[in-house]
Parts: sequence; C-alpha cells; structure tokens
Amino acid sequence: MPKYYDEIAEIHDKKPCAGLREDLKACLISTDCVRVHKRTPKDCLLSHDSSVPGECYQLRQTFFECKRSLLDNRQRFRGRKGY
Repeated sequence: MPKYYDEIAEIHDKKPCAGLREDLKACLISTDCVRVHKRTPKDCLLSHDSSVPGECYQLRQTFFECKRSLLDNRQRFRGRKGY
C-alpha cells in the first residue's frame, strides 16, 4: 500500500519524487498482471490491463506531474508537487 507522508523518512532514495516512485512500484508489483501473468509493470500500464487498479494510474499521473514540475522554472518558487 502507499506510504504517503507518514513514512517518508524510511525511503533511502533521496531523488526528487522518490516517494511517488516507491508508491507506484509497490502498487504495480502487487497487481495480478505482474505477479500472476509475469508481465513487466510498464507493459501492464501501457496495455491498460483490468487487474491494474485505478490508483496505480493516478499515481502514474502524479509521478509524471512531479517530474514535470522539476523542469518548470516557475515551480522553483512554488515547490514541487507530490512528496
């Protein structure tokens, strides 16, 4: 399950958007598409497999927005999206 803000100190990855990356990985690895059908997480997302919950797609979009905010100079003053 997602770690969100409470357990952010446990993440060893210090890169920007690391919390979202970990949550997305955990969400995808726990799906039947990856565990039972032995497909890659990327393949499961791109094929819109029915075993992938909507939460994973939302995390993917939020992760994308977080990464995009790193390139946006206006976000330097507002702060990054995500955690």
